[in-house]
Amino acid sequence: MKVAIFDFDGTLFPEETFPLLMGHLKNHPIHSQKYRNFFVRILPIYLAYKCKLYPEQKMKEYSMRSYIAAFGSSPKEEIELFFSQIGGIMSQNLSESMLHRLEQHKKDGYYTMLVSGAYEPLLNSVTKNINFDCVIGSNIPFNDEKLSKKATVNYIYGERKTEFINAHLSNSDIDWENSFAYGDSYTDLNVLELVGNPVAVNPEPRLFEVANHKKWEIIK
Repeated sequence: MKVAIFDFDGTLFPEETFPLLMGHLKNHPIHSQKYRNFFVRILPIYLAYKCKLYPEQKMKEYSMRSYIAAFGSSPKEEIELFFSQIGGIMSQNLSESMLHRLEQHKKDGYYTMLVSGAYEPLLNSVTKNINFDCVIGSNIPFNDEKLSKKATVNYIYGERKTEFINAHLSNSDIDWENSFAYGDSYTDLNVLELVGNPVAVNPEPRLFEVANHKKWEIIK
């Protein structure tokens, strides 16, 4: 089986997701009051990161967990509605070139995967009308149909992406050499190196340098 693996932020979706989520929370007619609690909690960590005193990966993971924590023990239905509202808007701004690649891979019989650190309900909303075989994102923990305060978000980032990909495909015989992967960030390197056809999409400088050196396909 051949697979085609797509990243979301900066790849299928041309922008970064988290700033949009912050704006959605800040201006939301119902949940805007939660923004202050989130902002106060994340500000010291973000400033430490900007001063190079806190690692980027840990900062992003802390931000993801803090964002969801701001919802307290809100009902699952309410949180999914929140993400579906912004997901519907984002779905109108997906990369045409990536959608074309996805469609072609589907026609050619590839098993298609969307693997991202973005929240899973958001990814499911954005791709509601897109036929991925598998969508893997950062989970939101629920208990009895309410947000769980004790469990934490399992942020899918860097090496964790490959762990989830390999776990999902563990019972399949994968033709990695003829498979494809698409990503924009240096943190996608582990996923890109899984396949014989890595594609750097609007790559950040560090990934561009690697892709250029290894003569990977680069889409700008």
